[in-house]
Amino acid sequence: MIRLGSLAGYPFEGPRLLAGWTPPPTPAVYAVVYKPDPETRPDRYAVIYVDQAEDLSAERFPFKHRRANCWIQRAGNRWKVYICTYDVPGGNRSHREMIVRELTAIYSPKCNSQQYDRAWKDEWIGEYAAPTTGPLTTGRGPDDDR
Repeated sequence: MIRLGSLAGYPFEGPRLLAGWTPPPTPAVYAVVYKPDPETRPDRYAVIYVDQAEDLSAERFPFKHRRANCWIQRAGNRWKVYICTYDVPGGNRSHREMIVRELTAIYSPKCNSQQYDRAWKDEWIGEYAAPTTGPLTTGRGPDDDR
């Protein structure tokens, strides 16, 4: 198991060598990873692609997927490409897509064509004032009887 994402992360199964993996016919979020420095840091992986599928067996794994050439190029060869999967408990397509956007914003995987910014900007939310944003008061002074 490997944890990917912010804070505690999502518990992904794997990493498994993609070349010998048979995908199950289940919905999941998946991350394609490789070891950027296998000699000195063999337990460290880099995320190069993130996506979700309604049926993993229909994604054309291991190497007929539309982005497989990018994975092989980034990793160096097909024997250095790994996959991690997360079966989202009770998750539907929109939930899986939200996780993909979050992971893409965190890791900026080079083989994803769509990238997301992970920072909030003030102009997105703006400032506001409301009576509920001030200090809590009761209207009584400290010497008033209760």
